[in-house]
Amino acid sequence: MKRGKKYQELAKLVDRATFYDPADAINLVQKTAGAKFDETVELHVRLGVDSRHADQQVRGAVVLPHGTGKTKRVLVFAKGPKADEALAAGADFVGADDMVAKITGENWFDYEVVVATPDMMGVVGKLGKILGPKGLMPNPKSGTVTMDVTKAIAEIKAGKIEYRLEKANIVHCPIGKVSFGQEKLAENFKTLMDAIIKAKPAAAKGQYLKSVTLASTMGPGIKINTSKLG
Repeated sequence: MKRGKKYQELAKLVDRATFYDPADAINLVQKTAGAKFDETVELHVRLGVDSRHADQQVRGAVVLPHGTGKTKRVLVFAKGPKADEALAAGADFVGADDMVAKITGENWFDYEVVVATPDMMGVVGKLGKILGPKGLMPNPKSGTVTMDVTKAIAEIKAGKIEYRLEKANIVHCPIGKVSFGQEKLAENFKTLMDAIIKAKPAAAKGQYLKSVTLASTMGPGIKINTSKLG
């Protein structure tokens, strides 16, 4: 890939052979964010597990102390009083079979998180092949299948993110915006890394954290010294 002159100049600030302490990496990721918009800071973690095995999956959710810098739109599948509760809690969209029809009929994806009460999973199950590949299927492990819709919506709006292992054995998540500054990014980084380390499967053998990299949306990747984590 051919990079622009600005990227190439900023990339010179990063020593590709160096594994940086987390604080130094966060400082560098801010310096190398040269876009005119407020870039997102992304964390990429390659794990020593095999995503093909069910007992080596890594998945969960965590509330970042300072959020992600973006308020997520929430779709809730609920009926009756729980639907009213979801609306009162700030859900962007609430429904049941009508939402299934809208998603299947209109290919509608104007939301980032889907929450469902347990009694609605039979309805939501019809959307498995549509929501599943996009990582939108409600899941008890991530707290998106629950009767406490108020808590679920509040946490999502406050900056709750879901992390999950992808086929290449990588977890990647946002930890905030460049404008957050050193302290807030450091706290978000530590919160997410602690959660990923805690989620290590019992079946995982050998080195768990293979590589940890930070990068802004348009900036170069900055490698982190994994011995300074956990």
